[in-house]
Amino acid sequence: MDKFNSEKVWRLAITCGEPAGIGPDLIVAIAQQAHSAELVYVGDPDILAQRAARHDLLLQLTPVNFQQPATTHEPGHLKFFAVPSATSVTPGQLDTRNSAYVLAVLQAACELCERGEVDAMVTPPVHKGVINEAGFAFSGHTEFLQQYFNSPQVVMLMANAQIKVALATTHLPLSQVPAAITAPLLTRVITTLHHDLQQQFGLPRPRIRVCGLNPHAGEQGHLGREEIDVMIPCLQALRQQGLELEGPVAGDTAFLPNQLGNCDAILAMYHDQGLAAIKFADFAQTVNITLGLPIIRTSVDHGTALELAGSLRSDTRSLQSAIGWAQHLCAQRRRN
Repeated sequence: MDKFNSEKVWRLAITCGEPAGIGPDLIVAIAQQAHSAELVYVGDPDILAQRAARHDLLLQLTPVNFQQPATTHEPGHLKFFAVPSATSVTPGQLDTRNSAYVLAVLQAACELCERGEVDAMVTPPVHKGVINEAGFAFSGHTEFLQQYFNSPQVVMLMANAQIKVALATTHLPLSQVPAAITAPLLTRVITTLHHDLQQQFGLPRPRIRVCGLNPHAGEQGHLGREEIDVMIPCLQALRQQGLELEGPVAGDTAFLPNQLGNCDAILAMYHDQGLAAIKFADFAQTVNITLGLPIIRTSVDHGTALELAGSLRSDTRSLQSAIGWAQHLCAQRRRN
């Protein structure tokens, strides 16, 4: 059963992800297990039926009835909300013709969340490259959801049992990061992180550790002035508003195990500064959570793993954790 349980049965939309990747394999595998939530697959049911048959697994697919209350997931059964794919799928082989389908699935899941027909969205991985090759400007789930819901600021938060790590910038070339670290950006990101740690994680006074941009947090300006010119004044202003902030601290010591008990979340300035540390801590069960949205969205922390598609060698633990975290966040939001 799920790690996070609550008395209410939550209805969770699980998107297809890249159909040629491991997403369908993961969904077929977790559908064989019991869950205290109702899982609703959003995508083409034929893709799952074919993948289940490939693995000699029984899977009964039933259209979801939103007029009925949610029921706990029964192993070997799966509710679905149909979105037709554009063409047939071969595991491990990307096809630009299905890129529009991948985006249509995300659109449908957003609409289900918006209408309140599902309580949260859980997303397996998509392949950014093939979507862009098909002519769609797409940099990731986080940015897609921000645009769909017209959210002024979203924050990528990676979480596992040991640590929570948020990102000031996400899918941005490293050469562009210094110019992006501005006081307005940091203010929006930190206030969003602070707010959602309170509202979604039940932390009344969250302690946030902020990493510096440069080595040794700039070494008093000798290794870069972003900390002195931008970050320190911004953090001081936010502290005056009552936020409990530490930093900027050196990125190479911010994640030391004996220091993690002193903070509730760490804010990294760029993608690999934060994600390398948290994935090393527990890659298998780390989950991606999007803050700053009117809905709850959780995701796996890994890619499409095309080389594993069509096999049962994919590790389901991140998707299982994403389902558990979605239930936990639904319950916390309900309490608030």
